[in-house]
Amino acid sequence: MEFAELIKTSQVDGVLLSCPGRQPVKGTLCITSHHLLLSSLPGGGGVQSPMELWLLIRNVDAVEKRHAAPSGSLTLRCKDLRVLQLEIPGMEECLNVARSIEALSSVESVMMTYPFFYRPQSLKLEEGWPRDVLRRYHQQIASNTGAWRLSQANAGFGLCPSYPPLVIVPAAVEDPALAKSARFRHGRRFPVLSYYHRKNGTVMLRSGQPLVGPNRKRCLEDEQLLGAVLGAGGRGFVLDTRSAQAAKQAQMTGGGTEHQSSYPRWKRLHRPLERGRPLQESFVRLVEACSDPSPAMDRWLSKLEASKWLTHVKEALSTACLAAQCMEREEACVLVHGAEGTDATLLVTALAQVILDPDCRTLAGFQGLLEREWIQAGHPFRLRCARSAHSHARLKQEAPVFLLFLDCTWQLGRQFPLSLEFGERLLLTLFEHSYASPYGTFLCSNEKERTLLEVKEKTHSLWPWVDCERQAFLNPLYTRNPLVIWPSVEPQSLLLWQGRRPPLSPVSHQPSCIQGSTACSSAGSAPPQHLDAAWAKIHEIAGHSKALTRRLSRSAPEQSPVQEASGPESNPLARQGAQGPAGLDSPLPLPQAHVCRATM
Repeated sequence: MEFAELIKTSQVDGVLLSCPGRQPVKGTLCITSHHLLLSSLPGGGGVQSPMELWLLIRNVDAVEKRHAAPSGSLTLRCKDLRVLQLEIPGMEECLNVARSIEALSSVESVMMTYPFFYRPQSLKLEEGWPRDVLRRYHQQIASNTGAWRLSQANAGFGLCPSYPPLVIVPAAVEDPALAKSARFRHGRRFPVLSYYHRKNGTVMLRSGQPLVGPNRKRCLEDEQLLGAVLGAGGRGFVLDTRSAQAAKQAQMTGGGTEHQSSYPRWKRLHRPLERGRPLQESFVRLVEACSDPSPAMDRWLSKLEASKWLTHVKEALSTACLAAQCMEREEACVLVHGAEGTDATLLVTALAQVILDPDCRTLAGFQGLLEREWIQAGHPFRLRCARSAHSHARLKQEAPVFLLFLDCTWQLGRQFPLSLEFGERLLLTLFEHSYASPYGTFLCSNEKERTLLEVKEKTHSLWPWVDCERQAFLNPLYTRNPLVIWPSVEPQSLLLWQGRRPPLSPVSHQPSCIQGSTACSSAGSAPPQHLDAAWAKIHEIAGHSKALTRRLSRSAPEQSPVQEASGPESNPLARQGAQGPAGLDSPLPLPQAHVCRATM
């Protein structure tokens, strides 16, 4: 297939671009194989035209056409929720532009997408990709215990197509037993280590559902694997992200859950989380509510409640808190799974680590977490992020699970503004790049697909660019908090995430003419230069504050360091919704009953 066959019109003069919060711009529109470009001045004559728009066509989610002779208009609704309107002279030209954008934005071949063509001068292919992520994580675990080993049983992806070649498993379990356990699990996703809690040695695992079926099949190797996790006298919890009724229905079709008689030391907990179509429809209703021009507050609140998006945020945080409490307070191991183990399971395991582990709240640690728990763990980004909230041709496998994780992380950062090293800008950037990106980090659905397509050899990783722009993503108020952060999930504590960011340069291949929002684009807000000035002032104030703190600490008499508390009884702040050194970081002051305390 040649891109030229899909481009009906490559250039149109006199196009008027409109977008929320900006003055309309008139110029020349150009369509290339991967980008929609608009210059406010016609090219030629050796004059360098200022770029007003550089939009990755893959970012277009829907094209809406309106015709009013002798011209027409197109409304481009993007996957990152930006909205552009183009007034194009000539109805024929308008239709040709629309057909070109629709054809180019729906190319199915992964190898024809822009990451395989993007060649920045500052980067070399194969440089910057995270190597040996699981090997380094295992080395950290091995410094504390020898109970876990790094297995190469999945080398060549013969054991499980959605797992990486290396997995961390109990040292007492041999590879042949892993193979039998894999045949007993949905998608061959046998239990593997997700997180090791250094404080007490408990672990969190993830897997697919057991294939028990109506005849209540058993697998001795699977039972031995989970028994080896607990060791002598240990206990664990199976956290099922489905309702008990859904698990029973799955058993009738070949799935199911772990029965108490076969796994006597594992207690089963059900915490249903929506996935798939219901979650996608919730996202669509949320965007529709934010796009409603009606100023009536009652109508807005009614639509927001009907979307149930904040309910999904609350349930995800509550379930992650439950997993964290099992490990931190009950000192028990946790196995998380739903049905496939590639969506809600990863949402819970990743969020629980942000809550428990201060290393996962650093910029580098958060990148490692995303690699381990989302990208290499087999979240199907290609299917889940194929379309966003505007598409008229909805695919069955779309679901904004990763966006829900980013939203929950933002809620944690808002309630604990000092505990996360990164800020909202990083979360917005990850949201945008998960749907459309010049980088190959979020391409494909698992490591097997990425290996077959040679993604790491033929595309660039997002992380070197993030590291290069590190200062823009840092939280100037960050102070390392070594303790667990317990979020509040009460309605007054959860806010609708409506992020804003300054426009990026054309080099980063983002729409540089508008400012995005995870919920809606807000017109009439402060110009971007004012936002930049305000952000720079925050950095300046934070820098002065930290310098003053260091001077005071040197002049003050030596004091004993604050010791980590193991529960609310030994830490008064924990009873108010935070576990952290006094004065370090806490959410909004709330009564004890409002703090996230999941019952088991």
